[in-house]
Amino acid sequence: MKQFLSSRWQVYSGFALAAVILFAVAPAVLSDFRLNLLGKFLCFGMVAVGIGLAWGRGGMLVLGQGVFFGLGAYIMAMHLKIADAELRGDTVPDFMKIAGISELPAYWKPFASPVVTILGILFIPAGVALILGLGIFKRRVKGAYFAILSQALAAAFAILLIGQQSTGGSNGLNRFRSFFGLALNDPANKRLLFFIAAATLLIIVALTRQLMYSRYGELLVAVRDQEERVRFLGYDPANIKLVAYTVAALFASIAGALFVPIVGIISPADVGIVPSIAFLIGVAIGGRTTLLGPVLGAIGVAWAQTNLSENFPSGWVYAQGLLFIVVVGFFPAGLAGLGALTKWRRKRTESGPPESDPDPDKADVTPVGATS
Repeated sequence: MKQFLSSRWQVYSGFALAAVILFAVAPAVLSDFRLNLLGKFLCFGMVAVGIGLAWGRGGMLVLGQGVFFGLGAYIMAMHLKIADAELRGDTVPDFMKIAGISELPAYWKPFASPVVTILGILFIPAGVALILGLGIFKRRVKGAYFAILSQALAAAFAILLIGQQSTGGSNGLNRFRSFFGLALNDPANKRLLFFIAAATLLIIVALTRQLMYSRYGELLVAVRDQEERVRFLGYDPANIKLVAYTVAALFASIAGALFVPIVGIISPADVGIVPSIAFLIGVAIGGRTTLLGPVLGAIGVAWAQTNLSENFPSGWVYAQGLLFIVVVGFFPAGLAGLGALTKWRRKRTESGPPESDPDPDKADVTPVGATS
């Protein structure tokens, strides 16, 4: 009981510390420009949390999160462009007028409503992930085949967007002036967007922690390590994977929707193969099997990219590749795994070497859900 209360106190303390840093320290010490950059990085952190759940806990190498990030972003961007056109008294957004489009496309019209926009951000990407997951996991596609398929999906989505004039083509959608009635050129509203992103990230982390340490989280890890044994125990691994894949897609969609007003642009370059791999690199460096490792890794990599790109524009790609190689080659658990490894070694040193190593084949294994 004492250990349980101590663990819960540590969790509450961690969230309280994060809230103080995000809501008090960061706005006080960072300029408006740097605070806006941090808001952008927090969006990447949201995507990373979902990847950590699907890849770190579920063993699914998701290389296509740019698709769901892009779906949420474009849904939000379409609403903002429609709202801006209405403020000017136009029937179509400015870029459509330049392209000679005089009538709003049919699939744009529902997103004139803020309620439909929010529902679309929450349900359309998750629905796409659900349909794709049913087709993939029910056919027992996994490993490299799943990774290649998800990456091909991201490439196809980016190519589709480039060929569509109604979504801005390769230029994407940009120059947003308002966000649900708030002027985006007002520094106070920019700060409000940062606070919304910070609160959303904390909520996502809290929900993910609840999933990880629930019965479902145990099943997800069991599927990652011993899928056939889980199937033998009467569970359907496809359904367990499907939940994690859909939740990861939902988190990516929410991140994309917040990315648009914070950054002010969304284009096919933000949703293709390269961004999807960049999301994955941050998670791998931070530690994919931990809760906070993916978030810190994604934010750290994005921060390093911004700073190195400012000083050494051509050097970041090489630095990113070298960092990824070093982490995968020497620290497969990521930087967050170093703390756990150090703690394990200290505990082992204090307790002394065991008298004999148990034979894993003769170990007493209790199936998931069984009681003694």
